[in-house]
Formats: sequence, C-alpha cells, structure tokens
Amino acid sequence: MSLEYAILGFLTLAPMSGYDLKTRHFDGSVAYFWPANQAQIYRTLDRLEGDGLVAGQWEVQTQRPNRKTYHITPEGLAALKAWLAKSRPLPKERIPFLVQLYFARHLTQDELLTLLARQRQQHMDRLTEYQEIELPAADDLIMARQLIFGKFAHDYGLRYEQMQIEWLDAVITQVKTMTP
Repeated sequence: MSLEYAILGFLTLAPMSGYDLKTRHFDGSVAYFWPANQAQIYRTLDRLEGDGLVAGQWEVQTQRPNRKTYHITPEGLAALKAWLAKSRPLPKERIPFLVQLYFARHLTQDELLTLLARQRQQHMDRLTEYQEIELPAADDLIMARQLIFGKFAHDYGLRYEQMQIEWLDAVITQVKTMTP
C-alpha cells in the first residue's frame, strides 16, 4: 500500500520512468525504510495508471530504448494528499532477534554475549552508514521543503540505531553480571 504513495510522492517532484524511480529514489532516499525492486515499481505504476492516478507517456529515444515516463494526475495528487493526512496504526513488527533473545536461556553466557555483540555491530555498521549519507542541496523551493522532511527521516534512522546500540549495551552489561 505505501509503495503506491511513495511513487505518487516522487512523481510530485518530476515526471519519471520506473527506472528513474528505482535508481534515484528507491535505491537512495527511501531505501532504508521502504525498499522496492524494479518489478514491484513497474507493477505498481501499471496499477496506478489503470486507476487514473498517474499517466504514462512513451518517449522515443534514438540512442537508447524507448521509455515510458509517468506523471501524477490531479486524481493522484488528491489520493496522495488524502493518504498523507490519514493516521496510520502502528505496524506489528517481526523482529527475529527478539525471538532469539526471548529464548536465549538455551545459550551459554558466551554464546549469548557473542550474539549480542554481533547484533550491536550490525547496528553500529548501520549507524555509520547513516552518518555517511550526504543529503543533497536544494535547487528550488519544492526540493528545499522536501529536504526538511527528508532530514526528519534521516534523523529518525540515526536515533533508532543509537537507541538500539544503547539498549544492547544495557543488555550486555546485565548478561555479564548473570551467573552462568
């Protein structure tokens, strides 16, 4: 469901092909919290076009294969705005690591500390990855406003990883004091 609205949102920036959506946005700006593969993007674009929320236009190219570029329609913009204004319930998350931790009594203290250290390292690696993201400069008012909200999402990722590391540090400290 959110993929449709992510595509509509990106098409408010400029008309794009499915390839442009994938390489400029789904492999970059939202890849950390809403990944999508090329097939999903094209299937969703077809559905959005069938629903009248986007319109596609074929571009004839001489040096490359022809491509279809999509733009958001007024109906698509109205649907996007309605979706943006609606509250969403919190999703139920599936976190395999927490299932491992829940039943960790079956591990030795060393095995558990190794598991926790690996999990902590993964969050450290992700935090470093987020810290290395360079947000682009805005070249117009629309992008300047978009970047404000992009920075909010980036800040969420940074804080989430920092919180995970702090929590894991607390768990590790407690496990080290447990009697094996």
